[in-house]
Amino acid sequence: MSDNEGVTQAITRDPETMHGVPVFRGTRVPVQTLFDYLEGGDTLEDFLEGFPTVSRAVTLEALEEAKQLLLAGA
Repeated sequence: MSDNEGVTQAITRDPETMHGVPVFRGTRVPVQTLFDYLEGGDTLEDFLEGFPTVSRAVTLEALEEAKQLLLAGA
């Protein structure tokens, strides 16, 4: 994937940032970290407290985009 090809508004992917790992827009926080928190039983609030550079709005936007992608493939 080249710069931001096939990614969403809330998530960016750039080979110059975190070696191309998908991150939340405007941060260096990998999106995978949110899913790791949620899978581990932590809340969205726990994630936001741990990563103050990620806004609630961008986090919710990313979750909504993930939901839409998942439902589109169903």
